[in-house]
Amino acid sequence: MKDLTLIYNARLVDKNIDVKNGAVLISGSKIAGFPSKETVKQMLSDDNVSKFNAGGAVLMPGFIDMHAHFRDPGLTQKEDIVTGSMAAAAGGYTTCVLMPNTSPVVSSLEMALKNNQKAAEAGYCNVIQSVSITKDFDGKTLSHLDELNSKSVPVITEDGKEVASSAVMLDAMKKAAAKKIIVSCHCEDPSLAAAAKPFRQKALELLKSGKPTAAEKKEAAANLKQANVLLKLAEDTATLRNIELAREAGCHLHLCHVSTKTCLDAVRRAKKDGMNITCEVTPHHLGLSGEKIPEIFNVVNPPLRSEEDRLACVQALSDGTADVIATDHAPHTMEDKKNGSPGFSGLETSFALSYTTMVKNGSMKLKQLSELMSARPADILGLKNKGLLEEDYTADLVLVDVDAQYTVHGEEFASKGKFTPLENKKLSGVIKATFVNGKIVFQD
Repeated sequence: MKDLTLIYNARLVDKNIDVKNGAVLISGSKIAGFPSKETVKQMLSDDNVSKFNAGGAVLMPGFIDMHAHFRDPGLTQKEDIVTGSMAAAAGGYTTCVLMPNTSPVVSSLEMALKNNQKAAEAGYCNVIQSVSITKDFDGKTLSHLDELNSKSVPVITEDGKEVASSAVMLDAMKKAAAKKIIVSCHCEDPSLAAAAKPFRQKALELLKSGKPTAAEKKEAAANLKQANVLLKLAEDTATLRNIELAREAGCHLHLCHVSTKTCLDAVRRAKKDGMNITCEVTPHHLGLSGEKIPEIFNVVNPPLRSEEDRLACVQALSDGTADVIATDHAPHTMEDKKNGSPGFSGLETSFALSYTTMVKNGSMKLKQLSELMSARPADILGLKNKGLLEEDYTADLVLVDVDAQYTVHGEEFASKGKFTPLENKKLSGVIKATFVNGKIVFQD
């Protein structure tokens, strides 16, 4: 007997289709077909078929995140493979690319495969563990790249920091080009980032009491503005460097969390030149700007930018300059956040923030958002049979009520990281269910 599940009474949406009153038949881990209304009627009385009434909600391909931190191994007070996978499922994500800035750093094929296996055993989300560009983030050693292959490790990255040496980065890019491995760059000039650090530290000292005065808030904001000027230069200059190095090396360059108009303009030019370049924008850089109090106090790398930069991110995703929406899910303990650790949890709010910002406000259709969150990342990563609602594709699916609103409360997250800059904000788009390999892994 086949393992059959019928999802019916659904609006089916991917990059190519938007069909009301549709149905999907799952057989085992695959999409077996799209039954007609007449066939659905017959199946509803068939005891051999499991039924799932979508209630008119939107059924889409599961989201694919090219940038998440599950903090495993070594930093599991912040997150681990299981809780990160549960957070992914709660956010409609069925595949996540994990960053290697753990403790120890993921610098080998063996370590990467171990994390992939841990996620497979948990069963909530598919995981692709990336590997560091330099061994243990030492900034110079590349010998570990020789054992990698693009099927097991499609992405290398130094995320969380930058490879300071241009010569080392060029050699790494040449190695990656030969193996057809994506070089994913956290573009941030280390010397400018170091120059910004004292300003951030001063601001954090002023805010540390938890109840700063109006004068202390004003002074903290002024310090953060100084830091953010330097960090904008850090992103812009490193991006231009990495584009030129990748042009010489001939590798596939992927730019992480692009957040400035200058960088997006550079990507636009590089694409016109025919370079093999892709980039991501985060939901928080899409939906939030960070020039004013209190938003400026939400510390993240890269920082929340100006409204001009935010609108440039929206435009870049709308016109195809930016390829994907990636969460940069970066969970921390509340104590870590109080001490200034940059980043915050993003998997569970990603769709709602992106939908509210991009679709509800009229910047794009839901089909295009599906492309940015599913089809395009699947294509970039070379994932066969993922990212679309097609027969014989893997039944990695998400059901979303796009009409429902909810108020964000970090304490309700499945992630260990409860801090969010969206606390108490109202968003549209509630994840109702997530399927991985045909099995329900989350249900609201």
